[in-house]
Amino acid sequence: MTTVVTSRRSARKPKGDGHLRRAEILEAAERIFVAEGYEGATIRKIADEVGVSSTALYMHFPDKSCILLEICQATIRQLLERNAEIAVKPMDAVNRVKLMLETYMRWGFEHPNAYELVFSNVGRLPPNIGEEETTADLGAQCYDVFSGVVREIAAEGRLRTGTADSAAQALWASCHGVVALGVTRPKFAWAPREELISVTLDGLLHGLVAD
Repeated sequence: MTTVVTSRRSARKPKGDGHLRRAEILEAAERIFVAEGYEGATIRKIADEVGVSSTALYMHFPDKSCILLEICQATIRQLLERNAEIAVKPMDAVNRVKLMLETYMRWGFEHPNAYELVFSNVGRLPPNIGEEETTADLGAQCYDVFSGVVREIAAEGRLRTGTADSAAQALWASCHGVVALGVTRPKFAWAPREELISVTLDGLLHGLVAD
């Protein structure tokens, strides 16, 4: 896979606005991690992309593993918060599952760099990032909230086939596949995004869930 990254490198910037500079570092690092992998994403490259010195970058992050860890945790935490909000909405379980999956797909399409980094480039990340306790816990919680609502559907006897576990995994994996292909194959003649999301979710849920 070849990823083309448009450089946003800027001239060296003055000191100040620490929280804004930190956000710039994370945004630039996302792009570089996706394009060049963990080993290729050096502190110097990230600093140059932001327009600061390596010394200035070290004032915000001690090393690049900390940058990557913060990106991964922020991404998963955002999805967890959205899933938790949807899970308690006063609506039918099928509608909640559909809304969770729709939110997941929309987020992936709207944040392709973060999505590809966290969900598609696991093999290119250092082992400690994927196994780091907080990151693993957040990922497990996110899936547990989603699969818990699928279990409600199964408990109502509405699954046409499979179990709550296999249904939840099939739904998640299918939606991930659509987003991952859309993100990594942008030049393919995809159907309009809204239509693609709708057809994917309707097809999956109508096939798995009895009326």
